[in-house]
Amino acid sequence: MEPKRISVLISGNVSSLGTNLQAIIDAVKDGEIKDANIVRVISNRVKAFGLQRAKEAGIPTLYHNLKKFGEQSPQYQDDLQLRETYDKALAELVLQDQPHLVVCAGWMHIVSPAFLNPLERAGIPAINLHPALPGAFNGINAIERAYQAFLEGSIAKTGVMIHYVISEVDAGKPLVIKELDIIKGETCAQLEQRMHSLEWVVIVQGVQLALSNLPSVKNPEITN
Repeated sequence: MEPKRISVLISGNVSSLGTNLQAIIDAVKDGEIKDANIVRVISNRVKAFGLQRAKEAGIPTLYHNLKKFGEQSPQYQDDLQLRETYDKALAELVLQDQPHLVVCAGWMHIVSPAFLNPLERAGIPAINLHPALPGAFNGINAIERAYQAFLEGSIAKTGVMIHYVISEVDAGKPLVIKELDIIKGETCAQLEQRMHSLEWVVIVQGVQLALSNLPSVKNPEITN
């Protein structure tokens, strides 16, 4: 059987260590993610440390940044038009590698239908890692917001999920959900570290499950 092809999208910077990407790289190498190859890592930030991790693993990389794209495309004066054109170009770059699955591993750009529709037509699902439970703390700073809600007595736990990507932020159908109790007295930084450790497990499970659901992802299995 020919290995399934995975494209990974990342953001981050020099202080963001690309550990979620590394978890996927290691799982593919060790066979925990079965019969798969990472065909490319694309980053929208040139200093994302994940680019270095990919290069060390012999994985092709690509830098695709919205601001740089705009500077090279001055004809797009409207921000919405620019973002949609950028997303369309991103889809074209991804499709060139003919992946079976796109994994957003700390990808901080909100993708539009201009990106998602070409992938859907090609039958390529995209999944995303988000450090919150479904319907809770969608968007940025999810861990910090969960910690504040815990301090206010609103919640006792948070979690990590892998979900299918749709145009609404962090609102796609969940694929893997793992809960995590927040410990009384721990700092936000301590919670964040425990969340990251859980992310490394969940992203591997999510990638393997998404691959096993191919070619149909309309009624995905969900694990808890």
